[in-house]
Amino acid sequence: MYTRHMAKHVIHISETEAASDFSSLLKHVRAGAEVIIESKSEPVAILHAVEPSHRTISECIARAKAYEEETGEAPVLDTDFAEDVEKVIADRKP
Repeated sequence: MYTRHMAKHVIHISETEAASDFSSLLKHVRAGAEVIIESKSEPVAILHAVEPSHRTISECIARAKAYEEETGEAPVLDTDFAEDVEKVIADRKP
């Protein structure tokens, strides 16, 4: 379940700014940010990601390939990723 503590960072923005570039706000939310939309320094809305979806390994590989084709850059995996994959494979049941 999503909690506010999962947000990588919090962005405070006015209603006017939010309305003028909402697609940019969604990009930040998808990247893990929480966006607080304010009116006169009072919060009126909070945007945050929904519960993360679960993907299969093959879906992750396909998304990584598509990302590399679109951007010309290979995705960068976190340092513990290989260990996590090895553990998942080792713990799999037939």
